[in-house]
Amino acid sequence: MSETTVSGSPGLTTYRARRSVVAAGGVRGVALMLHGGRQQDERAVERTSTSWWRMAALARTLSRAAAPRGVAVELLRYRARGWNARPGHEPAPVVDGRWALEQVRERYGQAPIVLVGHSMGGRTACALADAEGVSGVVALAPWLPPGEPVAPASGQRLVLAHGQADRWTSSAGSLDWSRRARRAGARVARYDLGPVGHFMLSQVGQWNGLVRAAALGLLGVGTLPAEVVTAFDATGDDGLQFPPTW
Repeated sequence: MSETTVSGSPGLTTYRARRSVVAAGGVRGVALMLHGGRQQDERAVERTSTSWWRMAALARTLSRAAAPRGVAVELLRYRARGWNARPGHEPAPVVDGRWALEQVRERYGQAPIVLVGHSMGGRTACALADAEGVSGVVALAPWLPPGEPVAPASGQRLVLAHGQADRWTSSAGSLDWSRRARRAGARVARYDLGPVGHFMLSQVGQWNGLVRAAALGLLGVGTLPAEVVTAFDATGDDGLQFPPTW
């Protein structure tokens, strides 16, 4: 594991489980992990941050399944903890996400990228869904407030998951966003995880299994769950509230 930083920039941590396996066959895809945060907070993100730490644990777990398939896993550390929206400017995590995508393209060339985001990271992933090289989005308990734009998702494949016991981000909000994204031309599948909270500290195997299946499937190095494939071609609410199958 190593972290790359540039002065005044965010950080990017590389997880390379079974590095020789990845090197032998070349990189076939990249999972870019995006952690959560707050609405407004200018403080720097440190490795003691709970949001960063939880995504680091998820990244390590994913890398064990990803590396043998030629998939690299990268974790972005934002410059600041908050969304920090300002009129006339992109939100801070979106700016940092574009930086990370540039870094990934420099390292891995034209390898397809799947964005995996939790909470504010899920919002960031959805905002970057139309970025060059992105082949899919996995949004976990995403923070998608009323009126959140859906245009970047048009033509993209997205897998969302939300628990009904989430008290930090709105499950109803992610369902509404999913409906609007579909109407805008996105291909959306959404899991309803039932009585599960926000921080991915319970039902850990369920979260890990979802990310592994969705991320590797969207990159074309694994098999997408049958219900996701069906949901991508569905209309209305079909495939937007199904339970996990692992």
